[in-house]
Amino acid sequence: MDTQGGTTTSTTTSTNGRRAGVRWTTRLVGVAAVVATGLGIAPGTALAVPVNPSDADLSAAEQARQAAAAEVGQITAALAAAQDAAADASAAANIALQDYEEKQSAYDEARAAADTAAAAAAQADADLQGGRDEVARFARDSYKQGSTSSGALALMTSGGPAELIERAALLDAVGEQRVDVVHQLTVLEVQATAADEAAKQSVTQADTLKAEAASLLATAQDQEIAARGQEAALAEQQDAVEDQLASAQQTLDSLEDQRSAAETYAQQQAAAAAAAAAATASRPSASASASTPASRPSSASAASSSAGSSSGSSAGSSSGSSAGSSSGSGSSGSSSSSKPTPVQDTTAGAPSGSVVQTAIAAAKTQLGLPYSWGGGGSSGPSYGIPPDTAIWGFDCSGLTQYAYARAGVQIGGTSRDQWYRFRSNTVARADLQAGDLVFWGTGSSYTSIYHVALYLGGGKVVQAPQSGDVVKISNMWYGNDYFGAVRPTG
Repeated sequence: MDTQGGTTTSTTTSTNGRRAGVRWTTRLVGVAAVVATGLGIAPGTALAVPVNPSDADLSAAEQARQAAAAEVGQITAALAAAQDAAADASAAANIALQDYEEKQSAYDEARAAADTAAAAAAQADADLQGGRDEVARFARDSYKQGSTSSGALALMTSGGPAELIERAALLDAVGEQRVDVVHQLTVLEVQATAADEAAKQSVTQADTLKAEAASLLATAQDQEIAARGQEAALAEQQDAVEDQLASAQQTLDSLEDQRSAAETYAQQQAAAAAAAAAATASRPSASASASTPASRPSSASAASSSAGSSSGSSAGSSSGSSAGSSSGSGSSGSSSSSKPTPVQDTTAGAPSGSVVQTAIAAAKTQLGLPYSWGGGGSSGPSYGIPPDTAIWGFDCSGLTQYAYARAGVQIGGTSRDQWYRFRSNTVARADLQAGDLVFWGTGSSYTSIYHVALYLGGGKVVQAPQSGDVVKISNMWYGNDYFGAVRPTG
């Protein structure tokens, strides 16, 4: 995962958001001035008679709203791309975390081997020292006897044939002991040298693995922190653009309300004028008061109503279509060109009902526990690794490992290890049953797997989803990064 690409996207989005904010400020100030003017508000004056804003005023406000909606659409599209980048960064972090965990496990094994080799080397040194002591003791005894020539003297001074034979047998035994002692010393020296060399190699291998594990951990941590930072920045930008659009819509609504108030006022004034005219006309001639004066307010009212209907309909229609267009523009996200090909065939046998029920029950006991990156395992929840050292909980594979450990089945500590162990027990999508492990990855190799969940049946899974979330039951989903499923009890 190229985290630099994700950071660039986030930075660009942030810059666009600030530029959009400047343009929004200018537009909203201008529209606010129109609203204030239309309402007839001036410093030190009381509320004046409502003035009907002109079509040009309404058109300008609508154009400002449409421009704002377009800005929101552009930012939303950029945010969608950035969110995909953040999701990719998070997946890459989880993959790197598994690299670290596997390397750490190899280091632990190498360290144990080094300790065993060191113990063997120490024992070999002790045996060698014992052999040297035996040679020294033999030499000392030989010296006390006056060297090996004393053996001939012992034969010559024997008291008879029987004693001679006995002394000869003893001399032969002493000679064989000398040969055995020297041979044993040689073997012990070779064993001690080999044990010491093996111990040194084991320590060197363990140190190398430890350094590699530390490097992988640092990479995983950097990717996880970057992914979380992108998500936080995106959430802030999303809130900002939504507030801006709401402000623009409110301004337009105010103008439309102002026009409606002005038209109502005009209609009321027209009706009052018509009534006054009718009253005046009735004084000289009661018979003429029903036709001419009545036609004028009717015509004026119709014209006013027509204007209001036309402008209101135009503004409302434009507003609705623009809003729908802008919100729809950010709905499509990017997708990777290299995606998994889900397993098509089922090779697993029927699941073990009792084991499955125990595993599912164990997972459900952890509902509500926080997600902790690198946290949890066979023994239960634990504190995670940086940046989650203060969070007690599970990551995705820690939860599934714990669930099956409670049922007496060891499935491995990482999501890809859990796939690999049971790769011969695959399950097609149509054959999923409760207890199956379902996986998601970024590519076609099992080493690209970054998430695992426990299938409950009925289109539900229990999972530890991601940072900031908790262990919960969710609807099963597939998407273009669904990798496949295996059955640990099949």
